[in-house]
Amino acid sequence: MKLYSDFAVQRGRQVIADIVALALIAVSIFAGITVFSAVDQFSQLGRQLQTTGVDFRTSMTDAGTRLGGVPFIGEGISSPFTTASSAGDTLTAVGQTQQDIVRQAAIALGVGVAALPILIVLLVWLLPRLRFATRATRTRRLIRGGLTTDLLALRALTNQKVGAIAKVSPDAVSAWRRGDAEVMNRLAGLELRSVGIRPR
Repeated sequence: MKLYSDFAVQRGRQVIADIVALALIAVSIFAGITVFSAVDQFSQLGRQLQTTGVDFRTSMTDAGTRLGGVPFIGEGISSPFTTASSAGDTLTAVGQTQQDIVRQAAIALGVGVAALPILIVLLVWLLPRLRFATRATRTRRLIRGGLTTDLLALRALTNQKVGAIAKVSPDAVSAWRRGDAEVMNRLAGLELRSVGIRPR
């Protein structure tokens, strides 16, 4: 796989683009983690509610158990404490629900903050880089397989912009049909330069 151009200026731009893109992805991930951590702090209230509910249930259950041991009246006194302990279960459930909601919101916001910039970077940077690498690798393989100058020139006529072709020759197609060696060499060079391969 040919990732970088043979030409120094083009290769330099590619390396800088790669570094900037990777830096932006890293910053986006860091921002997503930061947002997740900030929002997730609000689940502390839910944890406190849950802990309070567990402590309340335990206290009421223990009190009911101890009072239940009092002779003659123990069973009657312990009953309200046993009933009250269920309020601790409700408080525990509310605390757990609050934690779940905050955690889901933290994940959604964290992923959203990280994913959107990463998606934009991938669309703007990765797709062109993959297209370059694919074309460069395929062209180099074809050259090694015996791709001739006239076929490279034909590829230039089909792949390159009209303005770039016109700079080579105002009537490049006719020149290619005639087998004009100079025009075909320049067209082949134009095609090779676009895929980052230096003519040998």
